[in-house]
Order: sequence, then C-alpha cells, then structure tokens
Amino acid sequence: MAGNFKMMAKTLYGFEPILAKELRNLGAGHVEEGVRNVSFEGDTGFMYKANLCLRTALRVFKPIKTFRVFNEKDLYRHVYEIDWTEIFDVSKTFAIDSIANTKVFDNSMFVSLKTKDAIVDKFRDVVRERPNVRTQDPDIRINIHIYNNTCTVSLDSSGNSLHQRGYRILTNIAPINEVLAAGLLLQSGWDGQTDFFDPMCGSGTFLIEAAMIACNIPVNINRESYSFMHWKDYDSELHHKIVDASLKKVREFHHKIIGYDKAPSAVRKAQENVDHANLSDYITVERKDFFRVDKPVEGKLHMLFNPPYGERLPIEMEIFYGKIGDTLKQVYQGTEAWLITSNLEALKHVGLKTSKKIKTFNGKLEARLVKYDIYEGSKKFNKEETT
Repeated sequence: MAGNFKMMAKTLYGFEPILAKELRNLGAGHVEEGVRNVSFEGDTGFMYKANLCLRTALRVFKPIKTFRVFNEKDLYRHVYEIDWTEIFDVSKTFAIDSIANTKVFDNSMFVSLKTKDAIVDKFRDVVRERPNVRTQDPDIRINIHIYNNTCTVSLDSSGNSLHQRGYRILTNIAPINEVLAAGLLLQSGWDGQTDFFDPMCGSGTFLIEAAMIACNIPVNINRESYSFMHWKDYDSELHHKIVDASLKKVREFHHKIIGYDKAPSAVRKAQENVDHANLSDYITVERKDFFRVDKPVEGKLHMLFNPPYGERLPIEMEIFYGKIGDTLKQVYQGTEAWLITSNLEALKHVGLKTSKKIKTFNGKLEARLVKYDIYEGSKKFNKEETT
C-alpha cells in the first residue's frame, strides 16, 4: 500500500460539494464529485485521517480490483484471484455489501453469496482454513459494486458507518443522523464565529457537531474502531501519529453554544451526550420552551433546529409552525435562523420569507433546509410574507 492510491467516500444527497471541500482542505489529491460519493487519492496515513476527520462522509472505500463481468463464473474467478490471505487473517470475521445495477444478476444477495464463496475457497486453498461470515459488526467489510458489466471490489476501511461517532449514548424518538447534522451546519455557513442556538435540541446532535466544527475537533475522535484496524497492513504507530497531529489543530472557541428543549428527558439525554463527547465546557443545555422565553444572548446569533414534522411526533402543524414564525419575528432580531423540515406544507405557515431553501433528505424523507434572516431595526417581516 505504499504511495498514493484511489479511494472513494460515500455521503448523503447534496453533500458532495461539502465533502469535496473537506477532502481538499485535508490534503487529498484528484478530488472528483460523483453522485452521493466523492473520489480522491491519498496514502495510507490519509485514509486514516479521512476516517478520523471527515464530517460528511459515511464510509471510505479503497478499491482493490475492477473487472468486466458477464456471468457468475466471471465474478467468482476474479474475486478468487485476489489474494485475500494477504489482506486479512483467517481469524477475522467478514461481511459483503453488494450493489448490483446490472442485467447480469437478479439481486445483490446472490452477488454477495458468490463473492463469499470465492473468498472462503481462496482461504481454504491457501491456508486450509476458512474465515467466518458475520453480518453484524464484522471485522472486515468488503464492498461489491456492479454497474452494467463493470464490477469494482473495494475494502470498506470504515466498518460501521462514520455517522456512528461514538459520543451519542442516548437518543430520542426521531434523532437526526450525525453526518446529516454536520452537513446541514456546514451548508448553513456555521464557522464558530458567533453564538449558536438550537431551541429544540433533542439529544443534542446539532450542539455537539457545532462545537466540533467550531473547535476543529476531529469528528470521530470518540470512535474506538475502524475496519482498517483489522487489515494485515494496519500501521498502529502511523495511525496514532495521525490522531496526535489532528488534535494539535484543535482551536479555542470564544462564543456560546446553547440548547433548549422543553422535555426533561431530552435535556437529560443531551447533557449526557455532551458530557460523553467531552464538550461540556462549550455547550449549555437547559429545559426551556422556545415559545416562552427571550433570546438567550444579545447580538448576532446562528440558529439551526429540527422541529417536529408531524411524521413521528404528533403536532398541530399550522399552529406550531405559525408560532415558530411569530417567535422568530418578535424575539430573534439579529439572528440567522435555519431549520430543516420534511413537512413542506408546514413551511407555508411560518409566515416569513426564506432567503435560502436547499433540498435535502432526512433518512428517506425529502426535506428542505431553509434560512430566515431576522434583521435588527430597518427590515421588518410580517405574517403576510410567504415562503
């Protein structure tokens, strides 16, 4: 694995430009945006750094072979030709993730099965033993991607999805994905230069991701394992050097990050998650009702929140979103207010004009990230203005 090699990072819809920018800032070469992915080049140390530091990546793949496939024999033969015994030890468990967009195979499960057979047979023929398959939390993850007649075999260096940061030990009914939260923060322009506020903070994901961005903390610093740690060429010393070098780039944050929630259970969960992330020096979580209190700070404020959609948390949509608009207009002058919602009809009841609207997805739900500029003094909003 000496020198640079090609890699590919998966991301969520619409986050490709953000991820590409992250990669360039980290020092990646030949960065190219795809659809829900970004390809790039780097060395082994950079692969470790990408897993540690990328806020909007879900997984980092290392392609190891690409070939043409016209039938199951082609697939088996090419996968068998890879010397898997040089990649991981027979004592390791493994799993196959397959995506097959092709007329050659009816389903991805069959592709995974044939790939598994080839890998197991290779081990049996070389070391007279076979590794075990474990679909849940395997040591090694292998990705098979077939498009038309082109098959790419990749090692998944991440293992579990990189949204599993390791800091969130408690969640509420509808927690937001950590990668989604980080991407929304970056799309909103959050850079740690003002105070930050989430008035409906739930289990605190926006608060924690905002603090990590503001302090330039490696986003997966609390994570304990990656799949690359189980590869035979894992360089523990190099990995620790990468972690130490990344921690030296952490910066101080001189503003406030504040979260409110009216549910006692949510406040408790958010506080525990903040403590687990070692960010209690930067984040304050309080039990307060957004609609009944004053603006928590004076001057400029960056707000981002994820109000209930009515999808899993029942609300009176028209009244609730109308109250959001009234509260922003009456209390939050000098605020750059962003919210994400999958209830597109609800936005019409906010009664404020959006200055930006970005299409995104929250899980499988199509959503909008919208911005309201609440000016001080001269520029007034009124309930007749629509989104």
